[in-house]
Amino acid sequence: MKPQNLEEKVVWYSLVGIYVFYFLGGQYVFMPLIAWFLVFYLGKKLWSQTENTPPDEKVTIPFTVWVWIVSMLVMEVALIIGHIDFNLGLAKIITSSINWARSWALMALYPLIGCLNIRPKLIYRAVCIICLQSLILIPICYLAYMLRLPDLLYDSPLRLIGGNGELFYQVRLYGFEQETNQVRLSLFAPWAPGLGMVANIYFLLACQESHKKWRLIGMVASIAMILGSFSRLSLLSIVIVPLVTWLLVNLAKPGVQFTAGILSLCAGIFAPLIISVLDTFREQFSKARASSSRVRETLARIALDRWSEAPVWGHGIIEPRGPRVVAFMPIGTHHTWFGILFEKGLVGLIALAFPLLWSFFDLLSKTYKNDVAKTGLSILLVIFIFTFGEKIEGLSYIYWPGLVLIGIALKERV
Repeated sequence: MKPQNLEEKVVWYSLVGIYVFYFLGGQYVFMPLIAWFLVFYLGKKLWSQTENTPPDEKVTIPFTVWVWIVSMLVMEVALIIGHIDFNLGLAKIITSSINWARSWALMALYPLIGCLNIRPKLIYRAVCIICLQSLILIPICYLAYMLRLPDLLYDSPLRLIGGNGELFYQVRLYGFEQETNQVRLSLFAPWAPGLGMVANIYFLLACQESHKKWRLIGMVASIAMILGSFSRLSLLSIVIVPLVTWLLVNLAKPGVQFTAGILSLCAGIFAPLIISVLDTFREQFSKARASSSRVRETLARIALDRWSEAPVWGHGIIEPRGPRVVAFMPIGTHHTWFGILFEKGLVGLIALAFPLLWSFFDLLSKTYKNDVAKTGLSILLVIFIFTFGEKIEGLSYIYWPGLVLIGIALKERV
């Protein structure tokens, strides 16, 4: 597997060298810069192409990608107005806009990069190589814990650049949770649940690898990362997403419709029992990490209550230090939707919900005849699931291969 053009070379080496970036503590700096570089490169190609440009070299941007671009620009508008409403000052607007450029903006930039001439199989293979590297590193991390080596190796000097906290610049071997007495791995992610999210997306990408050995390595390593992260949402996602994707793709088949009808009838008959089972599952799900669930619920409730202070445009920024009841966690974190309502109000919520919904129907319409679109749909479902437990924009710089593949899928014609 060899890159065949500039964009493939940049994507390939950015992926296979992910641990180099991580141990430099520079992922949060370099990945957005690489994204912006490729977007400017795309713009140059778009500007210079003519009617005589070969079809395989032409750049075309599908309508859905434009929806993402406009929506993320609306996020920036909401950010600026929120800052003005609360008199946060010009300096804060500038720093927040820089953070927008390496978080929310990436949600549009990476699908846009997918419009370049990048082969999906290149991404599949690169992800499998990352999985192999992770599979080698995982036992080393557990060994470091057993030998009682320090969990934090060092803070990268790049932390002086700032933005979103020191976790993004720390290099850790492992983490330990006192409540569950559990070792939690984050590897190249800033925290363990973030690794769980990325591992889910890597699993979906690895499943499409054509080489059996690499496919097996990718799948096994992805599951190992999910288990190592000890993330409840990632364990739920790895089961739900393939099932939902299969159901959506095959829903038009008469046999599936007939089976769904029978199951719906049975669900109606046994509704009280099913509701009881779901309540028990939800309770056990929360009890698995009770304090974490309690903090998340309280943060969500506070963010929702405070939303009324700025319902349309939001507060502009998260509140850096919450009350003692949430262990001083920032208000507007740990949940994408409540976080958006607090930061960017109803405008921001619509600016995320609309492109997600539009992309869902666009990809769904292509899944019946396109495997890339099917994978893109599954990745979109993973992202949606994690909106209920993570701030997805803050992790876009590590799950970006999934966003690029979504962009590739969106430009596919059926």
